[in-house]
Amino acid sequence: MKYYSTNKQVAPASLQEAVVKGLAADRGLFMPEKIKALPTEFYENIDKMSFQEIAYVVADAFFGEDIEADTLKAIVYDTLSFDAPVVPVSEGIYSLELYHGPTLAFKDVGGRFMARLLSYFIKKQGQKDVKVLVATSGDTGSAVANGFLGVEGIHVYVLYPKGLVSPIQECQFTTLGQNITALEVDGTFDDCQALVKSAFMDEELNAKLNLTSANSINVARFLPQAFYYFYAYAQLKKLGKEKEMVVCVPSGNFGNITAGLFGKKMGLPIKRFIAANNRNDIFLNYLNTGVYTPKPSVSTIANAMDVGDPSNFARVLDLYGESWEAIKGEISGCSYDDEQIAETVAATYKATGYLLDPHGACGYKALQEQLQPGETGVFLETAHPAKFLETVENIIGEKVEIPQKLQEFMKGTKQSIELGKDFAGFKSYLMGK
Repeated sequence: MKYYSTNKQVAPASLQEAVVKGLAADRGLFMPEKIKALPTEFYENIDKMSFQEIAYVVADAFFGEDIEADTLKAIVYDTLSFDAPVVPVSEGIYSLELYHGPTLAFKDVGGRFMARLLSYFIKKQGQKDVKVLVATSGDTGSAVANGFLGVEGIHVYVLYPKGLVSPIQECQFTTLGQNITALEVDGTFDDCQALVKSAFMDEELNAKLNLTSANSINVARFLPQAFYYFYAYAQLKKLGKEKEMVVCVPSGNFGNITAGLFGKKMGLPIKRFIAANNRNDIFLNYLNTGVYTPKPSVSTIANAMDVGDPSNFARVLDLYGESWEAIKGEISGCSYDDEQIAETVAATYKATGYLLDPHGACGYKALQEQLQPGETGVFLETAHPAKFLETVENIIGEKVEIPQKLQEFMKGTKQSIELGKDFAGFKSYLMGK
């Protein structure tokens, strides 16, 4: 299958080129030329299938033309060595818990899948010494770093905004060493993302280094996140609750919700989506006005969503032919400030005993406000609450148990390199590698 650029100024690329390059030469994002509708029998039998079996069918629709069946199946099954259960929280509202992987965040699937797929293509090309650049607002860095840890021939550079990720998130990618380097940028996530994109467009840098990206701008990172939505539907079907399914996605860089929209295009019976924002409400403003106006991000307690210019908005536009009316027809929005997020975490914990993280709280509150009679709501609980330990403990007034996986990360020693947000300094650093 060929992959075209959202800017449509360059020739379509193969899957291998799209994965290895990450970003198209015209600065556009790669999109698959076809989105295959899955057969009716698949949806009829989906509740009898395992997470891995479901994911393989979905993966085959995108990658099956370019990767041998046994290899793709091995990649999928190795990626999904953990579950993503649907858990009832209140009447008609379920949490899809996406934090049961190695770093306790939803990006474990995309990070692990991409690490394996990129490694496969690099070996196939006979390439060595590939540099992976990834900007993170929190969980991407840990998922990608741990997915690539120890992978021969690949070195990962994680760019993160100084002081704007939680301490536990930070220790998950700054304590690893080996082939992982953490770059602490004196700026915001948007600054980190701009540095990565500028690096891909710099001819001198690319002439010297083999660069690729592991952000959700890479098709191998965001597409596997579609697996979750199919599995959520399967679990609801087992419960007889799959009719009128509404999915709410806490949204930052919009890779996750874009993967869900792809699932709907493949025939997944999701009635509609809600994009839940924190104070960084660029998408909500677009829904209200029809005008996309990026602006500098602001810091919130839901830090992984602190994005002022979401990259994957370009894919959403492309998916709907740049029709504002079509996008509004399938996605609604909302925005919450820190006080509202904290109130939701506290009230939900008190009423139900279910502990939300600040991002999941945005999703849950949106369903409380927007779910209609007869609909079943699913919100994505994207990370374990303990990853935001101080914030969550201050909200509920209780100690939160830290999972063993996180405790192990916290034992390491921080290793990071401080950089400014200017591209010249970043380029100089990379050129010295």
